[in-house]
Amino acid sequence: MKPVLSREQIRLLDRHAIDVCKVPSLVLMENAGRGAADVIESLLTKTPSRIVVVAGPGNNGGDGFVVARRLALHGHAVRVLLAGSADRLKGDALANHDAWVGVGGLLQSIGEPELGMLRAEVAAADVVVDALFGTGLDREITGFLATVIGVMDAAHERVVALDMPSGMDANTGRPHGPVLRARDTVTFAFSKLGLETSVGAERAGRVTVADIGVPDSLQHAVGASAQLLERADVASWLPPRLLATHKGAAGRVVCVAGSAGKTGAALLAARGALRAGAGLVTIATFPDAAAALDQRVLEEMTARIDPNRVEESLEALLDGAAAVVVGPGLGHDALARRAVDHVALKFDGRAVVDADGLTHLAGRLAELRRAKGRLVLTPHPGEMARLLGTSTEDVEGDRFGAIARAVKESGATVLLKGARTLIGSPGALPFVNPTGTPAMATAGSGDVLSGVLGAALAVLEEPARAACVAAYLHGLSGELWVREHGSDRGLVAHELADGISSAIAAVTSAEGSLPV
Repeated sequence: MKPVLSREQIRLLDRHAIDVCKVPSLVLMENAGRGAADVIESLLTKTPSRIVVVAGPGNNGGDGFVVARRLALHGHAVRVLLAGSADRLKGDALANHDAWVGVGGLLQSIGEPELGMLRAEVAAADVVVDALFGTGLDREITGFLATVIGVMDAAHERVVALDMPSGMDANTGRPHGPVLRARDTVTFAFSKLGLETSVGAERAGRVTVADIGVPDSLQHAVGASAQLLERADVASWLPPRLLATHKGAAGRVVCVAGSAGKTGAALLAARGALRAGAGLVTIATFPDAAAALDQRVLEEMTARIDPNRVEESLEALLDGAAAVVVGPGLGHDALARRAVDHVALKFDGRAVVDADGLTHLAGRLAELRRAKGRLVLTPHPGEMARLLGTSTEDVEGDRFGAIARAVKESGATVLLKGARTLIGSPGALPFVNPTGTPAMATAGSGDVLSGVLGAALAVLEEPARAACVAAYLHGLSGELWVREHGSDRGLVAHELADGISSAIAAVTSAEGSLPV
């Protein structure tokens, strides 16, 4: 796992490196700029390239001056456009401004009258380096600087941002006015919380971490706010199959799912569980849905919940289950609510609550504390908003805050879906899942995830680890489909389920040849 830091922790890291480790701040800036320049040069498609660095008056601008100097040393045609006056520069940013000018670098201060020149320079550049604002931004951007971001954004497919795309909050990913879209972002020392959000992932593009010349172990002195999952983590948590493994030992998963018109959700959850390795999968549902499912199932079994004895019949059906998935396509009526309540509040085994199951629990998170940590909730942002009694916009505006609140109120493990799925659990830092693709924006994708999670929960004792494994494999299955088909759309949910076995192979193979 890789640590993910907040704005405050990054500041503490810099102070620790400077004050305790005696690494001069000027050296840290030089190392950061050199690392970014190396990344940028690796992205260039021709030499020499025409590069424009748009610098601000703070330390992010100082990083930009270092980048400009390093790229110029390699023969590229570099020009720095400073938003504002050089009189505002101080400290290390001023020192690197002077170094850039001292080696003969081209520098132009720009204000409102030079906006036309800025547009022309940006349009003509092979690469635009965004060095306007970094992790320190905590105010709304308006006026001239907002216009500068807009000019760069028009060339977003050629923009490389330093540390953060300008306008993005480093802790939440929330915009402070306009937010630049970047093709690539080179962030320094460690990834930042804001980059690991749905908005951050969209705006930052491909993120590369450049070192600043101090050991990663220094991070322990300041802590972390989240953990970014890696392939090796997931591989270490997937138990190998023993020679004597039989279907019972592989885990029995019961999917309490499906209703009239929504039997597909139950089938997709069951298929996800089977593809993820469950030895036995039973779809438990009400008679009207069971009759339809009986005509379609192959490897899955079906069982009927008695509408007149919901709790008693469920109790018998769940006996011996290693894990239960409740909610996909189950419906919103009173019978479905009774089934959800029985699994979530009375069943004493591990369970996944998804989809319609979450709808029945809206505003009732505190009741889930009686489950004593055995539940995994899998909301998308809209479902999370209903669980917390807030808006989808508020959830997306602070995903880390939302998942922390949901975990605290419910005592459960919570998997918040999105472009960067988050997994939170009591007493632990949240995990960030890096896998996934826009092609997965397809009906039934979440149902497949709930089944994969059910299978993982059947063999792993820690719900948080099961959630991490499921999210990683689910996203990787989507990535593998995109690699095979070369398209960002057209994936259907059953293909996502069928790709889980290939994702497992990619994660557990000794070669580790996939860039995951």
